[in-house]
Amino acid sequence: QVQLVESGGGLVQTGGSLRLSCSASGRTFSVYAVGWFRQAPGKDRGFVATIEWSGSSIKYADSVKIRFTISRDNAKNTVYLQMNSLKHGDTAVYYCAAGQPSSYDAQKYEYWGQGTQVTVSS
Repeated sequence: QVQLVESGGGLVQTGGSLRLSCSASGRTFSVYAVGWFRQAPGKDRGFVATIEWSGSSIKYADSVKIRFTISRDNAKNTVYLQMNSLKHGDTAVYYCAAGQPSSYDAQKYEYWGQGTQVTVSS
């Protein structure tokens, strides 16, 4: 089992920044790919970014490329999502998930956190 806890969400103005953290405990976290997904009210959960276990492979949704950066520190069992130039459309609950291998598909991930709310005021 892997337990995931997201933190770092909050209220920010358009153009602002936030850094989300996904902290893991339980089984060896470093062997898992980690993905960030988000779900806005009335919409399906959508892919944001993913990072392979070693950090060597990273992918982003087109809507967040350049603005968001995913990284991981396996020594700290933590994955980060740095979000810059935030837009109102980025407002959602953000979830991190762990699984193998790295994927855009939420169904490929085995473990999920409870989510953290990000609200971008326009």
